[in-house]
Amino acid sequence: MSMRRRLLYWLLSTVLVAGRAATAVVFYQAREQANELFDYQLKQLALTLRDRTFRPGELAQALQGAEGLDFVIDVWSADGQLVYESHPNITVPAATQAGFSDVKTKIGTWRVFSTWHQGLTIQVAQYKLAREVLALNAAWRTLAPFLFALPVMGWLIWHLVGREVKVLTTTAQAVARRTPESLDPIESEAVPEEVQPLVDALNGLMGRLGGALAQQRQFIADAAHELRTPLTALRLQLQLAERARDAEERAKAHAMLHDGIMRATHVVEQLLTLARADPEATAAGWSDVDLAELAHGVVLSHEAEAAVKGIALSENLPEPVVVQGDRNALRTMMDNLVDNAVRYTAAGSVVVGARREGDGAVFEVEDSGPGIPAEERGRVFARFYRGESSAEGGSGLGLAIVRRIVERHGGKVELLDRPGGTGLRVRVTLSPT
Repeated sequence: MSMRRRLLYWLLSTVLVAGRAATAVVFYQAREQANELFDYQLKQLALTLRDRTFRPGELAQALQGAEGLDFVIDVWSADGQLVYESHPNITVPAATQAGFSDVKTKIGTWRVFSTWHQGLTIQVAQYKLAREVLALNAAWRTLAPFLFALPVMGWLIWHLVGREVKVLTTTAQAVARRTPESLDPIESEAVPEEVQPLVDALNGLMGRLGGALAQQRQFIADAAHELRTPLTALRLQLQLAERARDAEERAKAHAMLHDGIMRATHVVEQLLTLARADPEATAAGWSDVDLAELAHGVVLSHEAEAAVKGIALSENLPEPVVVQGDRNALRTMMDNLVDNAVRYTAAGSVVVGARREGDGAVFEVEDSGPGIPAEERGRVFARFYRGESSAEGGSGLGLAIVRRIVERHGGKVELLDRPGGTGLRVRVTLSPT
């Protein structure tokens, strides 16, 4: 059902419910007022007869020709003799008291007004069913304008609601005209106040979509540029292997080809990890993650590489540190930080730690390597950025991935000087459970 039909249905239903209650009140009041008017007529007619000073015989003569009246008039003398009746064929018993009363007969109930004057009993009666018919007719005439106005109100509601909801059609057309290359905000000057939140939400969505598309285009451009170099190197190394003149040259070319494939594979894996680590990715599937347990596993996986380079890889994990998060993403974040520390430390030490600190959970990796100059620390989180003093090869995506994962978990990452000497301390702060 359309919004227009729903509005018409509910508005008319409300009008009908309220109108029904008002109709009942008006109908009842109109009926009561009509009955009061008829009672007044009865009383006035009886009082008019009372004011006459006719004797019984003269009274009968004065009331001749009253058969056309809608009232039954009866007059009794002091001794109870009927001295006049306006309708001889209709018998209405005398009321037992003066004033208004209801008298029942074989043909129905009568509304009666009786009065005494100079020994005469004057009674004026009206058939109650006739009174009810007259009262009902008066009440229905009172309600007729409302019954006529109801379809007019329905037409007005349908027309006015249709005119007001046209702005939704205009807004929908404005959204339909948008393309991925044209995500300008929808004009909202002529938008009603009730629709403004919807337009604002759509503009916000298109703004975020435009930013995401721009980021995606930049990501694709950067990835294409970054993959061009290793793929070119692979092609050259393959040509060297094909042109090798002996087994030694061929083995050397194959070794270089193997290293090139490993570097290209690493770049692709890092690109895929970066794409999955979007800060706006859903938090569905998160669970309790012990950072200390996770960090211990990362240290074990890098022990062999550290031992080959003569690096003392140790851990400082005094207690469990539980946070809500994506276990695989947090493992990737830790793995990148420890891998960078081991890669860029020629000889020395790397310490991995996790602990609670105030209301937060802290994960740190501290190394004795060359560190990162202060002026470069704001740029190393950019994708594909490699420090000017970096001697090791890499994709330039490790710290970008770390920042994405940390932002996705509502935390922050800081690059600090290592206390007591050269080196770097990477500090990640997350919210614990």
